[in-house]
Formats: sequence, C-alpha cells, structure tokens
Amino acid sequence: MTDPGAHQYDYEERLEVLPSIPAAAQTIADVGCSRGGFGVALRRSRGNVELWGIDADSAIAAEAAPHYDRFLNGFFPEVLAEEDVRFDCIVFNDVLEHMADPWAALRAAHSWLAPGGTVVGSIPNVRYFPVVARLLVLGDFSYTRNGVLDRTHLRFFTKRTVRDLFECSGFEVQNVRGIAPWRGRRRLAQVAPPGVDDALYRQFVVTGRSPSSRA
Repeated sequence: MTDPGAHQYDYEERLEVLPSIPAAAQTIADVGCSRGGFGVALRRSRGNVELWGIDADSAIAAEAAPHYDRFLNGFFPEVLAEEDVRFDCIVFNDVLEHMADPWAALRAAHSWLAPGGTVVGSIPNVRYFPVVARLLVLGDFSYTRNGVLDRTHLRFFTKRTVRDLFECSGFEVQNVRGIAPWRGRRRLAQVAPPGVDDALYRQFVVTGRSPSSRA
C-alpha cells in the first residue's frame, strides 16, 4: 500500500458490501479497516462474531480499535505473521487498488483462511462511464481526493480484470456484483446493451472462495 499517512478516509459503514459476507462466517478480518465503520455495520448486522481490524495508519488506530475484538496496526499480511488464527472471511474494502501487488496479497490470504474460506473485495471500476467520458471527450485523467481516480490508487481494474485478479490468485469467483451510486442507474443497468452495462457501476464487489488453507 501507499504511505499510510498520505491520506485519511472518512468514516464509512459500507452497507452495500454486507450482503456479500457469508452468513456462516464467524471470524472475519477487515483489512484496511480505516476508522472502523464497516466493523460497526458488521457487528450491528451479525451480532456475536469475532472481528479483527487491520490498518497501517497509526493515526486512526485509537478510533478504529474499539470496534473490533482485535485490532492490528500494520500491513497485511505481514502484521499477521505471529498470529495463530484462521478467518472464515477476509474483507478488502477499497484496499487492493492501493497495493503495488494485490495479486500477492490475495495469494497470501489463502494462508489465513479456514478451509473453504471466503475473500470479499470492493474495487473501483475504471470503466465507469463518467471516467471514460471525461477521458474520451476532454482527454482528462486527473486524480482526485477520492473515488475511482483517488490519487493514492496504484492499480486500476474493470469487471473483467478484477475477476482475473481473483482467479489468478487462486480463488473461485462466486459473484461479481456492481455497485451504482444511484437507484436510477441500477435500473438503467438492467436494460443496458450487453458489453457496456458494466460501465454504469462505480465499483464491483467480488466474492471468491479459497479451495485450500495453510497446513
């Protein structure tokens, strides 16, 4: 990931990701948990589960830590090196695109998953039509404070390449679900021509199942 002090994100519960967390998951890691909003949402919706928060930004550790059973300040997966734990689900909410090598991070996730465990990742869609239109019409690919062209993003993905990311990292992709910012766009996506409908989504939430675990 980039320098953890370079940018701090607002508190977000990411409710749109909750449906992708397996109902049977009891031990969940929230990688790049930031201020702990997703941990709060998970606790509220799932009740008595074991939640681990992981984030490299020491400046927000005190704010995030109370929302988790365990909080680790450091980079995934190195921060787990001394931990004896297997997770039913590891969540990467808007994290993989900040990494120089997200493939390596996902491959490492197998080592910390229980047999048949799941990885869930939300990843921005660089084919999102406002981004593409601005590039084509204005020749503009300017970075912003947040969003698809967040200035701290190191990697960019489309629906096809995000599936490739998970499959090349050894996961069986179970679902790729588009997230649109407004209800009207979700309705429009249902009637959009094949081949361009994915451009209506700002993000994709990917669910991948691991066939193995560390011995």
